[in-house]
Amino acid sequence: MLPYTGHEFARSFRTVRKNTIQTAHDIPAEQWGFRPAPGTRSIGETLAHIAAITHLPRQLHIIDRKTQMSGADFGPYVAAAAAYEKTLTSRDAILAALEANGEQFAKDLESRTDADLAEMMHFTPPIQPASKTRFELLLGAKEHEMHHRGQLMLMQRMVGVVPHLTREREARAQVAAAPAAR
Repeated sequence: MLPYTGHEFARSFRTVRKNTIQTAHDIPAEQWGFRPAPGTRSIGETLAHIAAITHLPRQLHIIDRKTQMSGADFGPYVAAAAAYEKTLTSRDAILAALEANGEQFAKDLESRTDADLAEMMHFTPPIQPASKTRFELLLGAKEHEMHHRGQLMLMQRMVGVVPHLTREREARAQVAAAPAAR
């Protein structure tokens, strides 16, 4: 048995996605075009990218259940995910995709057995390591989202919005400090 089941994996992914969705709602629509530097994604583009993050691993690991890949084999998966991402052009479409795609991916994770998550995927050289568990590869989607949400939280600060996790932590600190102030 793995130390992290499909149910636990789904729960943790739902928490990550819930926080991303809250971040998206907290940033005013008129700020979604903000770009922190030339050549970077805007807030809206970053959120569209996050909404599409699960497209590739879902297709590769859940639908097609590939067990052997070469570097060239990844091309169509990457192209399909990028094409989907480009369809997400409005705030409403991005928010809907964050919700729907996140929940679909969580349900997919929830339905994975220990054997599914332990299954090995093998790669041809020069990809290293030569194999990884499906768990490790699926976990990459969550890690990828957290990476981009960190960027979003910095962009929030740049447009004058305090991230909700910071607001919640500060509120807890105030409550904890209140009895000491008496």
